[in-house]
Amino acid sequence: MKTILIAGGNSGIGLQAARDLLADGHRLVLLGRDPRKGEAALTSFGSAADRASFLAADLSTHGGVRDAAQRVLDQHDHIDALVHTTGVFTSQESRTADGLHPFFAVNYLSRYHLTQLLLPALRQAGRPVVVMMTAAVPPTADADLARFPEFAPFDFSHDRKPIQLANHHYAGHLSRTEPGLAAGVVNAGAAKTDILRIAPWYIRAGAKILGPVLFDSVKTSAHNVVEATRRDDWQTPLYWGKPGRFEQRTPITLDATTTQHLMDASRRLTRA
Repeated sequence: MKTILIAGGNSGIGLQAARDLLADGHRLVLLGRDPRKGEAALTSFGSAADRASFLAADLSTHGGVRDAAQRVLDQHDHIDALVHTTGVFTSQESRTADGLHPFFAVNYLSRYHLTQLLLPALRQAGRPVVVMMTAAVPPTADADLARFPEFAPFDFSHDRKPIQLANHHYAGHLSRTEPGLAAGVVNAGAAKTDILRIAPWYIRAGAKILGPVLFDSVKTSAHNVVEATRRDDWQTPLYWGKPGRFEQRTPITLDATTTQHLMDASRRLTRA
């Protein structure tokens, strides 16, 4: 039985991954912003709910991440796997309490920050795993990282790729600096989840019209996340770009100097 923490496990793809992993007999800790969704998720697990717990957390701010990490560490001396399925989808110019754009703060920086704070518990596992879910941005994507980490003013069409690509760099960094830890990035695909509620209107309209034809099922989108978490037969770091196709994966090979630049900036922001 593994102890698995799923950030964003109270809805959407994270919730589906939680159900599949519970069916395997694992123990889960779910993090999410909405306590009502968290309680609803636990109730939906039926008799398996005794192997799951929920912690309400705001992962869009440094303080929220620190608070969540401390509560997890207070309750668990080891974590076998950390799965990041949290995400926001917004093209508007706005800033968190830390002065960061929410797309950057949630879709990359919170993953770095929470993982760094939970490394003491991950190091207690036999083979710790960190899985980060992103949009369809492969490690070979051409992205301008010059605006990292301010992204001011935020330009969704220009800044989406470098923010998502930072997850690949972090996976590579973890693989080099944490012996025995397996890190990977999974493309979430085009699943219709709650994340669309704050997407631009034209994306919501397209999803409503074309969803039945173009969208992956939530179970398909969760498949590679679940397999990467439950299986011990993959090398690291890897990117899974095809939802539902676990055997189709790409090694993450990136410029080490660029990776170090991004990690140094992430450390300055979070002090982690």
